[in-house]
Amino acid sequence: MKKYILLLIISLFFLGCSNNENENKNQYIPNYNFSVDLNLNLPLYSNLKTPSNGIYYANAGAKGIIVFNTGTGYNAFDAACPNQELSSCSTMTIKGINALCACDNKEYNLFTGQGTTAVTYPMKQYRIQIVSDTQIRIYN
Repeated sequence: MKKYILLLIISLFFLGCSNNENENKNQYIPNYNFSVDLNLNLPLYSNLKTPSNGIYYANAGAKGIIVFNTGTGYNAFDAACPNQELSSCSTMTIKGINALCACDNKEYNLFTGQGTTAVTYPMKQYRIQIVSDTQIRIYN
């Protein structure tokens, strides 16, 4: 009986483990390691203090990152169009609560990263860490 209980516990342990290797897999956006700290007291990032506002940060990810205040936290996405090869038109811009890809005029919701119309890939999302009331860290 003890063998069965031990086998059940071991099985549950392995079933509960997740492999993050397949997360954020997108054939168009390479994986770059980075860590960026944003000081929300700086005028450049002060828009992030207000819900439903975002900023574009150029020096991270494939084409920069878009950071967005959801009202309950922050989202960070790569600014590269998720359904286009990297090119001169594949850097998305912020359009209200959406990001717009100039290559194909597709829009993506900054609350979820999903396309507002049918698309193959959602926006590539990065991790956020709240360091303090005035500082957030975005990393991959």
